[in-house]
Amino acid sequence: QVQLVESGGGLVQAGGSLRLSCAASGRTLSTRTMAWFRQAPGKERELVAGITWRDSTTYYADSVKGRFTISRDNAKNMAYLQMSSLQSEDTAVYFCAARYEFLVELGYHENEYRYWGQGTQVTVSS
Repeated sequence: QVQLVESGGGLVQAGGSLRLSCAASGRTLSTRTMAWFRQAPGKERELVAGITWRDSTTYYADSVKGRFTISRDNAKNMAYLQMSSLQSEDTAVYFCAARYEFLVELGYHENEYRYWGQGTQVTVSS
């Protein structure tokens, strides 16, 4: 089992930055592809960014490309999402997710991720 806990959300003005953290316990993240999803009110959960375990290949949704950066620190069993130039459209609950161990592919849908955190609220005021 893997337990994921997100932190770092909050209220920020448009144009500001936040860094989300995802702390894992129970099992290692080093052999799991990780991702950040978000869900805004009334909308479906969407993939924001992902990072594979074997070579740290990254993926970003078009809406965040150039503004968000996903990273991982296997030694600390952590994943991060650095968010810059935040916009009101980025307001959502952000979730950290992990795939089953040793799956190489990223996974673009929420049903491809086995473990989830409880989410952290990000609110961007305009």
